[in-house]
Amino acid sequence: MESILAQNVYDDPDFFAGYSRLPRQVHGLDGAPEWPAIRDMLPPLAGKRIVDLGCGFGWASRWMREQGAAAVLGLDLSDNMVRRAKADTRDAAIEYRIADLETLELPEAAFDLAYSALTLHYLRDFGRLVRVVHKALVPGGGFVFTIEHPIFMAAAHPHWIADEDGRKTWPVNGYSIEGERRTDWFARGVLKYHRTIGTTLNSLIGAGFQIRRVEEFSPTPGQIARAPELAEEVERPMLLLVSACR
Repeated sequence: MESILAQNVYDDPDFFAGYSRLPRQVHGLDGAPEWPAIRDMLPPLAGKRIVDLGCGFGWASRWMREQGAAAVLGLDLSDNMVRRAKADTRDAAIEYRIADLETLELPEAAFDLAYSALTLHYLRDFGRLVRVVHKALVPGGGFVFTIEHPIFMAAAHPHWIADEDGRKTWPVNGYSIEGERRTDWFARGVLKYHRTIGTTLNSLIGAGFQIRRVEEFSPTPGQIARAPELAEEVERPMLLLVSACR
């Protein structure tokens, strides 16, 4: 039961209920502090064919169509996610499917852009997915994704601790030891996979991608003023944003 929950935790009722209350799920893209930075990394979308890997509730898929994308294919392992995305979408040019990204196959040269938000750190075999995406993109196609920052992923525990002077510290243990990490987040033992920044970027390069931009997201002073709880994100990066080109 634990391995099923870890691999597809979003279909666990308690997890899904908690996840659905997150600001980024209640308010959509406007509830994601990193969204302006991601948006700046995206190419012009008019006329583009896009695959949204780990589409969740479909917020990004719908936004991309609003920007003129010709068609969007949203893929997610979670039946709960796909059901919600379909219920909230009234657009025949957006298709949602249940799919396991670990075993995903995509048609060759079928997309102009692959996009993924906070999904790929759940994959055991990131390199395989990167190769599948590379083949599925047309020459010059883009791959833009966000993951939990490897430093955040490698933290010894998920919250700050105080040093002797009462200052916040963020312990990082075993950064170079890649592999499984389990955390308690709306459910016990959620399974994710830690990879170093080097491994992440070299997997892209090895598949034939060119790295265009890398951002280690940190909230702006204005965002912190509006949401003071974001201040802790200045202490250590939580998200890694990457833009690559085939």
